[in-house]
Amino acid sequence: MIGSLLYLTTSRPDILFSVCLCARFQACPKESHLHAVKRIFKYLAYTPSLGLWSPRNSSFDLHTYSDADFGGYKVDRKSTSGTCQFLGNMLISWFSKKQNSVALSTTEAEYIATGSCCAQILWMKQQLHDYGFKFEKVPIRCDNTSVICLGKNPVHHSRTKHIDIRYHFIKDHIEKGDIELVFVPTKEQVADIFTKPLDEQTFSKFRMELGISEIE
Repeated sequence: MIGSLLYLTTSRPDILFSVCLCARFQACPKESHLHAVKRIFKYLAYTPSLGLWSPRNSSFDLHTYSDADFGGYKVDRKSTSGTCQFLGNMLISWFSKKQNSVALSTTEAEYIATGSCCAQILWMKQQLHDYGFKFEKVPIRCDNTSVICLGKNPVHHSRTKHIDIRYHFIKDHIEKGDIELVFVPTKEQVADIFTKPLDEQTFSKFRMELGISEIE
């Protein structure tokens, strides 16, 4: 069941967080996990016509969203990173992943997510460059002002080793003009849908902003 759902996330990113969360319990599943998976199938049964829509007249600017849910996974208190990349209004890449280490602050969790997002952007820039498209200062939109300050001002940096590596990595590419960190209010942070459960209204709003709509 999980394998089928993971395959489906390639066209239904709105279920990515739920599926990835359930996948963590594949080794030793309980009946409660089975009920959770069945709820995902029930949601899909009620929304069979939803799919990713790529409008023809969309612009071709590359921009991204990055977010993290600090300590949201209650089993080991590790945070969950979520990012998504757009070309204009077209969603072209997304992921939701539990972080490898326990973050000691919201800033640390968000910064790890931003580092992963930066690496994805650099790969995408290289791929698009092969087709003749060049992008400078690709915006990474995050809702944590401390992360933005950390990328610009070394005085704010006093973290552990795994943060230190990402700090120099992000700062280096900011100085090169490859990326820039841009603040976005939490209520407009689309990547939230990949990091934690949301209420129905917020979920529907972000689902629509991802470009998921009725396809006949």
